[in-house]
Amino acid sequence: MLTLIVAAAENNAIGKNNGLLWHLPDDFKHFKQTTTGHYIIMGRKTFESFPKPLPNRTHVIITRQSDYKVPENCIVVSSLQKALKSCPENEEVFIIGGGEIYKQAMPLADKIELTRVHTTLDADTFFPEIGSADWQLVSEQFHPKDEKHAFSFTFLTYRRK
Repeated sequence: MLTLIVAAAENNAIGKNNGLLWHLPDDFKHFKQTTTGHYIIMGRKTFESFPKPLPNRTHVIITRQSDYKVPENCIVVSSLQKALKSCPENEEVFIIGGGEIYKQAMPLADKIELTRVHTTLDADTFFPEIGSADWQLVSEQFHPKDEKHAFSFTFLTYRRK
């Protein structure tokens, strides 16, 4: 099963200058709980936005750089198709960014785990539109703004129709 996991603002903004637009600890916890123990596929810039590889996950990094050096437990490939082939067939695999990788993966995905951040922000990277003809909302859980979260947000799970 191929799952896109993302936090996106109301205008689908997901990042700017290779960084996140917000700090939402409960969204980080959700991301960690959901992806731990799985293969995570990402573009090179997304990988480089981390201080170090995320623990307990196998990183599959898509880059055009043939000599790109990565730490142990990371796999480098040149396309989304090669990334998918490098993952186990009968396990859930997560696409974690960035914008171009999400766009390529959207037609192939079975599920979307979207954290909808209830704000509109300036960005240079966006998540593709979720078309209602293709996707059905199957669960939602609202999280209000509080002292640790500058914005309210909702965890939304979509499955392909």
